[in-house]
Amino acid sequence: MIYCLEDDESIRSLILYALNAAGFQAAGFGDSGQFWAALDRERPQLVLLDIMLPGEDGIAVLKKLRARPATADIPVIMTTAKGTEFDKVTGLDLGADDYLAKPFGMMEMISRIKAVLRRAGVRPESGILRVGALALDENAHTVTADGARVELTLKEYELLRLLMKNPGRAFDRETLLRLVWDADYTGETRTVDVHIRSLRAKLGGAADCIGTVRGVGYRMEDLS
Repeated sequence: MIYCLEDDESIRSLILYALNAAGFQAAGFGDSGQFWAALDRERPQLVLLDIMLPGEDGIAVLKKLRARPATADIPVIMTTAKGTEFDKVTGLDLGADDYLAKPFGMMEMISRIKAVLRRAGVRPESGILRVGALALDENAHTVTADGARVELTLKEYELLRLLMKNPGRAFDRETLLRLVWDADYTGETRTVDVHIRSLRAKLGGAADCIGTVRGVGYRMEDLS
């Protein structure tokens, strides 16, 4: 998944079209509020980040991304209508992986994205998540443990997918409730514990990668 934070709707639509045509999954956002909300739900492979944004600008967004452990290593390509050396150097000094000055061609953008992903060691998305002996196929909506198909409820599936898409990230129970159930869910946090316990029972030994973080919640750990 590639996130594009660009306030110009026509440019954003063109970028998303080019990314989808090149075989990438992509989502676009017109302001930082939408972007941060999406980031809570799913971690992207790369972010295309415009510097000139309403409210919180791209430089501020980049600083936050690099300051947070869970997002510090996400590759970022800065885009801006400004072609000044100052903007380019500022973005790169703050940890941007590359820089595109508008107007840029879509083929050049795709080439830059592929190059950054290669340098970051990110493999193209296949729709299949793998951690240890677990495999989750997002397209077929199936889960296997040690090669055997496992039947999960919808919430069990969504909970497992969230953990597998964010390996190493510790989620507290309140965050899991908000992301998997919904923002308006008013149930008790032990609902999460019940579903984790059910997941572990169904997944058998393959569930060893679902770790408990004492005093916090749960995280996906690759034990291979």
